[in-house]
Amino acid sequence: MINKIANSIAHALEGVRDGSTVLVGGFGTAGIPVELLDGLIEQGAKELTVVNNNAGNGDHGMAALLKAGRVRKMICSFPRQADSYVFDELYRSKKIELELVPQGNLAERIRAAGAGIGGFFCQTGYGTELAKKPNGEPKETRLINGKHYVFEEPIYADLALIKAEKGDRWGNLTFRKAARNFGPVMAMGAKRTVASVHEVVALGELDPESIVTPGIFVHQVVLIDRVATKGGGF
Repeated sequence: MINKIANSIAHALEGVRDGSTVLVGGFGTAGIPVELLDGLIEQGAKELTVVNNNAGNGDHGMAALLKAGRVRKMICSFPRQADSYVFDELYRSKKIELELVPQGNLAERIRAAGAGIGGFFCQTGYGTELAKKPNGEPKETRLINGKHYVFEEPIYADLALIKAEKGDRWGNLTFRKAARNFGPVMAMGAKRTVASVHEVVALGELDPESIVTPGIFVHQVVLIDRVATKGGGF
């Protein structure tokens, strides 16, 4: 019998290795899987490459993971906010690497990994510093129909941590409003996906037309009491 419901966050995150690339859902403070990030801190994996739209807010969630010294590199679109002081301090002291990726490119690079696409050409970033690889080498460019394009590579990941609203024991997921954001593409783009949910329902209770992420992309589901949620917006 397929049952992807984990009995604890610790159980769901067993085996995360040092040096892993981790996709973390969320947009600003909406849809951040705070409890899973806390679990990753307790699990102990270090030298991580973390992919998220932002680079943490305040001192909880993503910022707590950064503050614990577990992240070697951030790949994100908006590393600075009014309360991103943890990342700011680490970056200014050269204790963390940053790869800045335009938001649309970030989503598409993750989706490309999940869809088995070897890369894509995009106009965004042409003629700017964003048209360079992290090592400073120029990315491949091409003239297509009179317009200049930059070749972008997929972002492959070992683990995705996402926040959903409801799930069943097969791992089918639905999301709540803006908390959906990067969750579905990240579930596709990682070798292993762990999702937190606020409600576990019986098989067949989720309307098939409402299922956003099919269970084939999800490996573990963790039930989180909504009252116990410490952050993560919606």
